[in-house]
Amino acid sequence: MSVKKPLTPKPSWLKVRAPQGESYTRIREMFGDLKLATVCQEARCPNIGECWSGGTATIMIMGEVCTRGCRFCNVKTGNPKGALDAFEPEKVAYSISQMNLQYVVITTVDRDDLPDQGAEHFYRTVTTMKKLSPNLIVEILAGDFRGERDLVYRLTDARPDVYAHNIETVERLTPKVRDPRAGYRQSLRVLEMVKERDATRYTKSSLMLGLGETDEEILQSLKDLREVGCDVVTFGQYLQPTPRHLKVEDYVTPEKFAEWQKIAEDLGFLYVASGPLVRSSYRAGEFFMKGIIEKQRARELNLNILETQQGKELSQHGN
Repeated sequence: MSVKKPLTPKPSWLKVRAPQGESYTRIREMFGDLKLATVCQEARCPNIGECWSGGTATIMIMGEVCTRGCRFCNVKTGNPKGALDAFEPEKVAYSISQMNLQYVVITTVDRDDLPDQGAEHFYRTVTTMKKLSPNLIVEILAGDFRGERDLVYRLTDARPDVYAHNIETVERLTPKVRDPRAGYRQSLRVLEMVKERDATRYTKSSLMLGLGETDEEILQSLKDLREVGCDVVTFGQYLQPTPRHLKVEDYVTPEKFAEWQKIAEDLGFLYVASGPLVRSSYRAGEFFMKGIIEKQRARELNLNILETQQGKELSQHGN
């Protein structure tokens, strides 16, 4: 019987500088004053300094208690018993409008305790935010809504610039890593439903490496994501947040992450972010998507101007 070798100490490439900088300090203080929860803090993200210093942030709505109990996640698990701040969409939208941010990611805990799992609340948050900050690029990182089509469609109708939903890991490891109510195929179906509802929405997903997955399984996951039209994928190293969470099985080297980036790009993903410290919401990816979305908005604006001019010309000819 083979004996499993102990995990080596955390390698040097996973060490990051302490967050600092004027923009980081300003955003941290503002979030504290406004009592806004951020997944950057709740999930102990290693990139918090880079992102906040660069003017991007990930805000978590609908409270800090999740009804799911995924074994990789540091967010608190429990039953909020229907508690919800009815004015949160307006509070968040107004707060963001005062922050001079360019790109915001809105995520949420899972709310299986609510009849619609929070879909309408999420919808109102995104639409109100876009109304108050028309130039802001909004990415959402949403749960699976237990695969209910009407709820996924409703959130898609809020027209987030990027709709992200993470498969998290390969199919074989999903029951070990994620809550029993989450499913690999269910998550793929959610991404597919977004495209069914609105093919112009960019979709995004993420994989954590270092949980015991094989190269063949990672490749199959990438093919599965492309099959449902996923546009963007990110790879990052799983890091055990506390002793009660899943252990790290392997520290993947930066060189191996670079290999996965090339493979994913060759499969046709619009953008790939891959590295030990990359997380689903990652500033480098947001910077790239910002360029793509701004070009798309400019094309749509020019098209609207052209259609208006053509309409005027037809009207004049008709007279």
